[in-house]
Amino acid sequence: MESDSKMVAFPLLLTPIESNYRACTIPYRFPSDNPRKPTPTELSWINLFLNSIPSFKERAQSDTTVPHADIKAQKFAQRYADILEDLKKDPESHGGPPDCILLCRIREQILRELGFRDIFKKVKDEENAKAISLFENVVRLNDDIEDEGKRLENLVKGMFAGNIFDLGSAQLAEVFSKDGMSFLASCQNLVPRPWVIDDLDMFKVRWSKKTWKKAVIFVDNSGADIILGILPFARELLRRGTQVVLAANDLPSINDVTYPELIEIISKLKDEHGQLMGVDASNLLIANSGNDLPVIDLTMVSQELAYLASDADLVILEGMGRGIETNLYAQFKCDSLKIGMVKHPEVAQFLGGRLYDCVFKYNQVLSR
Repeated sequence: MESDSKMVAFPLLLTPIESNYRACTIPYRFPSDNPRKPTPTELSWINLFLNSIPSFKERAQSDTTVPHADIKAQKFAQRYADILEDLKKDPESHGGPPDCILLCRIREQILRELGFRDIFKKVKDEENAKAISLFENVVRLNDDIEDEGKRLENLVKGMFAGNIFDLGSAQLAEVFSKDGMSFLASCQNLVPRPWVIDDLDMFKVRWSKKTWKKAVIFVDNSGADIILGILPFARELLRRGTQVVLAANDLPSINDVTYPELIEIISKLKDEHGQLMGVDASNLLIANSGNDLPVIDLTMVSQELAYLASDADLVILEGMGRGIETNLYAQFKCDSLKIGMVKHPEVAQFLGGRLYDCVFKYNQVLSR
């Protein structure tokens, strides 16, 4: 975190006493497990992070903003691998026992200590430029769908398709480096419904009957995810009279969009009248979430976001990190939606679904 301001709990989150909030969705261990012996789940996830090291090392080596990047990238790979091996021997070492938040935090800390601020900056900029060029066409295709329910479903599929651009997944990083990714092809190739968690029909009913006054959306990746997935959906909310707050990371992490990057993206997409393809965007607000990881603990967000979110009646957590690996079971004082694609076999196994399956979890609060 660069800011010295105090972090606070997200105000719409039910208190731990009310909901027993735990940020990490998957239980890596239970109280009965031996504290000195790694559990099978811990070993599985440690290996997942070990397998991601080569792609991170490759990105770090090509970071031209860091002197001696090749040597420092090798140091990163070795240091992170050593810590992960330590955790296999003693899960209580290095601040453990490990969970997805700790494993992400250690990785980011090592990169930053070695001078790597944003090893995915180049690819993020390239993907943002591509997605911006496609934004108008994607919006027009959505607008051409007259049936409200079908248009909503198309927007939702767009969010899933955009969420594929995730370089934190070793498999997807490899696919991306070879072939790139087509947004429209991804829309067509989504796994068929019903998804592993599929509350879309219930959400459609609510959508047809209610206009939320304010929605807070925790956004995920750069490129197609934010520009072709989230922003068309946010624009539809704006058109329906909802004020929309987009909450983005404070600091770079993998290819997640950051607060400054999101401000720049929105400024490029708005016309001279402050509109997004004919829709007034004055009710579109950008907030710094205070977060610096691809996952999020909602007991620690920025005061700015807490203030902006206090009167919202819809919370959306988008992406595997924020909406599935953390916060899938988080309970809120208002309606909430967790939406993301399953991009790790370990997550698919936990949910009883398929790799690249989709999660659309909607919780409705009847009164507030």
